[in-house]
Amino acid sequence: MYIPKSFAVTDTATIYPFIRDHNFATLVTHQQGQLSATSIPFMLDAERGVLRAHLARANAQWKHFEGGESLVIFQGPHAYVSPTWYAEQPSVPTWNYTAVHVYGVPTVIEDETVVRAMLRELVANHEHGRDPEWLMDLPDDYYRKMRQAIVVFELKINRIEAKFKLSQNRSEADMESVIIHLAGSASPLDQETAKMMDERRRS
Repeated sequence: MYIPKSFAVTDTATIYPFIRDHNFATLVTHQQGQLSATSIPFMLDAERGVLRAHLARANAQWKHFEGGESLVIFQGPHAYVSPTWYAEQPSVPTWNYTAVHVYGVPTVIEDETVVRAMLRELVANHEHGRDPEWLMDLPDDYYRKMRQAIVVFELKINRIEAKFKLSQNRSEADMESVIIHLAGSASPLDQETAKMMDERRRS
């Protein structure tokens, strides 16, 4: 990923929460010169430096896990930025966005204890705070049937590229104007981008 210095993010204290908050990501693999991509939820094990997820067994992408490096793309808030919002002219349109690319080698997990714990963690992460919360207390025969339909894997993180392009290369007046316009938009994505811009400039 092309990352100008002003947009680069390197601290895991920022990157890891971003991954957790935007964990529905795209897994990209390659085999014999052909690319494949699947969008799935990931869980981050920060202590071990791994991502965990699962694919449908019918999805042949898991068969690409043969020791080659794969890419997981996490996408955060993004928004179009109009040059009419800038005090500095002439200017051109651009796009503000946040993204984290994680590279690593995926490995299929067969240990049933590890698999069940990972699935419970994934469910708990997304059920937390709901009323009622769904618990993964499934009949054994039903669980086995569902379990046979998926392939669980871990991706050991080799490297991370993170880019938060949020008008850091503009003047303070231009950045403030972009925040105001995006915050006043009817688009939730625009509003989220404005919020992240404001948080980043205050940090």
